[in-house]
Amino acid sequence: MQDLPDITPFRHRLAEIERLMGEPEFFADQRKAAAQSSEHQRLLHLTGLYAQIEKNLRALEENRELCADAGSDADLRALAGEEIALLEPEVAAQKLELLKAMVPPDPADSRNTILEIRAGTGGDEAALFAGDLFRMYCRFAEEQGWKWEMLGAHPSETGGYKEVSFLITGTDVFKKLKYESGVHRVQRVPVTEASGRIHTSAATVAVLPEAEEVDIHIDPADLDLTVSRASGAGGQHVNKTESAVQIIHKPTGVMVYCADERSQIKNRAKAMKILRARLLEQKQAEESAAYAATRRNQIGSGDRSERIRTYNFPQSRVTDHRIGLTLHSLSAVMEGDLEDIITPLQDAALRQKLAERGLATPLPTANLQAAEE
Repeated sequence: MQDLPDITPFRHRLAEIERLMGEPEFFADQRKAAAQSSEHQRLLHLTGLYAQIEKNLRALEENRELCADAGSDADLRALAGEEIALLEPEVAAQKLELLKAMVPPDPADSRNTILEIRAGTGGDEAALFAGDLFRMYCRFAEEQGWKWEMLGAHPSETGGYKEVSFLITGTDVFKKLKYESGVHRVQRVPVTEASGRIHTSAATVAVLPEAEEVDIHIDPADLDLTVSRASGAGGQHVNKTESAVQIIHKPTGVMVYCADERSQIKNRAKAMKILRARLLEQKQAEESAAYAATRRNQIGSGDRSERIRTYNFPQSRVTDHRIGLTLHSLSAVMEGDLEDIITPLQDAALRQKLAERGLATPLPTANLQAAEE
């Protein structure tokens, strides 16, 4: 239909998932089943929304034809005009919702989130600002109905924090906070400044989704299993029967050997348990390394010139340099009122994702002002 994107690939994927859900082994892997069930619900919503838009577009076309028909009843034309006035904004909103639904969600969006704030350049003033940011995010979390928990802190002698880390738990925490990562710059007169001179300092913020316990799925085709007679002490049965089990996980090269039991079946079960534990440990180590790399990439060096946002206290102004957004409500922002910053950042990210997929977006551009201090 005119002005609507092609959702044929989504319909094919929906049909594929529904076929998979009908298979007996669908719930054998609980994590995978949960992910596909969630995707199924998202695709049902998308296709249902598309059908509703088609219905409303047909109604709009009929009403417009009726309004254009000079020979039709005047009261009917008036009713058609009222219907058009209701349907047009509804269709516009539905089209925007459809475009949003076509962008796959970030799997980490629903995770709880760790924030790490560190004082950057600026000495004592940077530490004080790090403390202000900590308070700002805690206030925002409370406004969202989330909970926060201190993980570690290194207070500064003059107040604030040299570094502080805390966990925020709740619904869609990472989804809202992930754009806060980077260098935050402050311009103000420090409390220790006698001459009234404005200082520029900085603090870094790293926003990291909480690591989840990794479930290990082992494909039997990836295993090289051999049995042999056990060697060493253990009695005639252990030494004379092929009860020892060696398993090599071919993708990783991890090898496990077990000959503790007389039974090959028991040795195999033990070997598989050990293999699973080793692969889990390896996977968690990889995730921890990725976590550390993500934090390093987010915070940069902490230099003022790398800033993503500036908090200018003398002019009560906050500017997000990534999208050129300037607000003159700094006091409200420092009290945790971040929605007017977070929403434009989310919209900008969505516009970029839609553009990458060749989809035009009716998303309004925020009232942006170029501001380079």
